[in-house]
Amino acid sequence: MKTFKFGESKIYLHNNDLPENIKPPEIIAIDTETTGLSLIRDRLCLIQFAFSKQECHIVKFSKDELYDQKKHPEILKMLSNRKIQKIFHYARFDLAMIKKFFKVDLENIFCTKISSKLVRTYTDKHGLKELCKELLGVDLNKSQQSSDWSSDTLSVNQLRYASFDVIYLFELKIILEHMLEREERMKLAKSLFSFLPVRIQLDFLDYLDSDIFSH
Repeated sequence: MKTFKFGESKIYLHNNDLPENIKPPEIIAIDTETTGLSLIRDRLCLIQFAFSKQECHIVKFSKDELYDQKKHPEILKMLSNRKIQKIFHYARFDLAMIKKFFKVDLENIFCTKISSKLVRTYTDKHGLKELCKELLGVDLNKSQQSSDWSSDTLSVNQLRYASFDVIYLFELKIILEHMLEREERMKLAKSLFSFLPVRIQLDFLDYLDSDIFSH
């Protein structure tokens, strides 16, 4: 395990799994980094778990051990825990990659992108960078977004980028929840979060860009 410090955030870098008997809080933030955006072609490289803005655990996967479920018991335990609420930004993609490699459907989800689209109807910009800038006054550097996450050695800039993708989700969730309540769309948001496993099944059947509900 290696440790890094970016501002007030302490980052722990692990290989293939989290430490044994790690104790997560009741709410965590999760993100993934992959070799690309294809659910068929590409593979998982990293998974990030933020326990707070001050603590983030990044797990880097070797290609050889990624497909062996026995190599990731602590990750599987955390992902399968229904009592832990899991915050994502664009949960649809992350949940699909987790489903593909860990064979688990996550429950108790909050997605900041879905929430943003429900309540920030005054804009068509719902990326994490735009959310952080408007709601938190934080200007994220996204220059590492398209970097090589399968590299044997990750750069400090890559690790900083990966951690920043999760540590701000806690504050965004609080603000977006307030907006959802204000606009009376919280019930709708929760229904959409619950629908995500079905949406992902459609993605794996190649209904990526089609509206199955259309005429």
